[in-house]
Amino acid sequence: MPQIDDLPPLRDVIRRHGLSAKKSLGQNFLLDLNLTARIARAGEPLQDATVVEVGPGPGGLTRALLSQPPQGLGAKRVIAIERDARAIAALEEIAAHYPGRLEIVSGDAVTFDMAAHLAGTRAKVIANLPYNIATALLIGWLTAEPWPPWYDALVLMFQREVAERIVAKVGDKAYGRLAVLAGWRCEGKIMFDVAPTAFVPQPKVTSSVVRLIPRAQPLACNSQALQRVTESAFGQRRKMLRQSLKSLGVDAGALLAAAGIEPTARAEEISVEGFVALARIFSAQTKSRA
Repeated sequence: MPQIDDLPPLRDVIRRHGLSAKKSLGQNFLLDLNLTARIARAGEPLQDATVVEVGPGPGGLTRALLSQPPQGLGAKRVIAIERDARAIAALEEIAAHYPGRLEIVSGDAVTFDMAAHLAGTRAKVIANLPYNIATALLIGWLTAEPWPPWYDALVLMFQREVAERIVAKVGDKAYGRLAVLAGWRCEGKIMFDVAPTAFVPQPKVTSSVVRLIPRAQPLACNSQALQRVTESAFGQRRKMLRQSLKSLGVDAGALLAAAGIEPTARAEEISVEGFVALARIFSAQTKSRA
């Protein structure tokens, strides 16, 4: 196992602090420091960056972000958000090793207001996300207001199936609501896969690291309207849109006609641009009725 700094090996840290992974927190620890360094490099350049890490656990990725081997040009500042109180002491040892560069936030990333915390500073999010909150966090970041958001890159670990849903294109089997939201505001790419054997405990599925770069000027659209339209369309994805969009409480036929979309089309056939058009018209219709 490679050593990226002179801190104790991760297995020793886990044993000393009693950090058995909790399924209730969606935890799977990465112990391969060569792999955590590769994840960190996917977010380069880091030298002058503020990096937000969610769910650092024993700190394997945290250490890679700060040391950034082999160049030794780690992040200027890392903000680690950790819900598991057991991990705080281990993270404090890392903070002491990198004075003034690691800020530990004890709390829940789902409810934490990172934009307010950064106070105008832009950041990169680089994280092995806890599986049970990964999708909820991503949707929150993709629908953040105002736009451009407080982050300029997301480098995130997901289950492979979720990663494929994020980067899917229209017509792909994995294309759905998540792909529309991600494709609307970001350019996404799967960087590499991570085998189950890299984790403790081993998950049953392969994971993937996804990089998302925010678009400076995405198509103008109300994010809440887009979420509602995609929820309705993909909630009944086997049905024609003239049927599935009825759940919006508007004249689905008129909505589709105004957007120039065939009423017999199905959700997986509609591009991101098509969904944005639907959301714009839906938003205008609901405002006129208010």
